[in-house]
Amino acid sequence: MSTTRLPGPTVATLTVTTPSDREIRITRVFDAPRPMVFDCWTVPALLKTWLHGPDGWRLETCRIDLSVGGAARYVWRHRDGRAMGMSATYREIVRPSLIVAAELFDEDWTGGEALGTVVFTEVDGKTLLTQTILYASQAARDGALGTGMTSGMADSYAQLDASLSSLQDTAAKGAA
Repeated sequence: MSTTRLPGPTVATLTVTTPSDREIRITRVFDAPRPMVFDCWTVPALLKTWLHGPDGWRLETCRIDLSVGGAARYVWRHRDGRAMGMSATYREIVRPSLIVAAELFDEDWTGGEALGTVVFTEVDGKTLLTQTILYASQAARDGALGTGMTSGMADSYAQLDASLSSLQDTAAKGAA
């Protein structure tokens, strides 16, 4: 396993950029090994511990067929009863370093399918997560940014930190 030393974000800092007129790129460092972060991104029981979004939302349904051509289904429910669903089809998977999936929300507020690429890079025992979302148009990208998605992601990633910490504590106790 190779480790790359990169300057850049520290743990808990969410960085959002727009590398092109149709893309959003989010980077975040997690204080956990890459395979553990990858599992938290791909195992339904683990996803349900952190992928909530803004206050009041919870991931209610999470089904994943983690294979090229396989499907994923996510449904979030707000405490007031509203639901938001999304489906995905995996295009490329390289465990534990890469996931590429075509994503589409049930209420198509993103102007069609978006292509999500998540890269997991080991950096000094931590994991640099780089998520790039390619939208159908600049208007769709700008609309997504206008929803407050990045604050929801920041909240979810804080929950992911807590999940990773708990998993590492459990692993350390099991090794003792």
